[in-house]
Amino acid sequence: MFLLAPLAAGAATATLPSWNDDAARRSIVDFVEAVTTAGGPDFVAPAERVAVFDNDGTLWGEQPMYVQLAFALDRVREMAPQHPEWSTTEPFKSALAGDFAGIAASGDKGLLELVAATHAGMTSDAFTQIVSNWLATARHPKTGKPYTSMVYQPMLELINYLKNNGFQVYIVSGGGIEFMRPWTERIYGIPPENVVGSSIKSKFEDTEGAPRIIRLPDINFIDDGAGKPIGIYQHIGRRPIAAFGNSDGDFQMLEWTTSGPGRSLGLLVHHDDAAREYAYDRQSHFGRLDRGLAEGPQRGWTIVSMKDDWKQIYAP
Repeated sequence: MFLLAPLAAGAATATLPSWNDDAARRSIVDFVEAVTTAGGPDFVAPAERVAVFDNDGTLWGEQPMYVQLAFALDRVREMAPQHPEWSTTEPFKSALAGDFAGIAASGDKGLLELVAATHAGMTSDAFTQIVSNWLATARHPKTGKPYTSMVYQPMLELINYLKNNGFQVYIVSGGGIEFMRPWTERIYGIPPENVVGSSIKSKFEDTEGAPRIIRLPDINFIDDGAGKPIGIYQHIGRRPIAAFGNSDGDFQMLEWTTSGPGRSLGLLVHHDDAAREYAYDRQSHFGRLDRGLAEGPQRGWTIVSMKDDWKQIYAP
């Protein structure tokens, strides 16, 4: 909970204190005030105040690769002695060589193969422990900091602001639901039942009175692109009135959210701060933002410049 303490203190003195007082911040505050003002034309009942956040690149860093991919690569290296065929088989060959371009060239299919091979063949409890242990020791290759410390302070403040105004806040990510659930409550204050993500198949076993869930090496659902509205529909059951993302993988989530009846908010975080974080958009292998930049303003979405709109990037 150490990351949430500064939020509570900041909220007592200012709204979104790490945001510059400009158009991006005002679009958020104006929206929240409009939908929470009883008797106003845009008032939304608390039960219908649903906000959804992408995770990678929206709530924490995704460069030089997705955090879950870094986890998968470490798992590949750990498991490689038992799989000599990986040295000549893609995407495992590129993974073992640290060839990120080669991994990216394998596309979604290659990434899914890495996930299926490194995330399955164990119980659900064992996987949760493996993820927790890895996050406790893994470090970002550029900063040397724990991945869980490289979350965005302005977005933590935004989550807190929405919750304080009666919103139900969810994560809707292309990342693995089982990878995120062990730590989202501790880092973001978002409980595991409010996490929607991609998943692999699993089965229930009861061996000699010991019931357990076994993870299988088959993809169950991909919660990215057009899959995000489906994931929201299946897991949440309400159309959100606010959606926050950073890439074209979030486009359909924002599109579905802002096409609903009544007041809504769509927001994309633009990574344009090479000095304090990374600068990338249209040509990036991870977190590509092209269509969103081109069409977002026409659709009334807020484009947040990390460089110009945020006073600080990472949580203290």
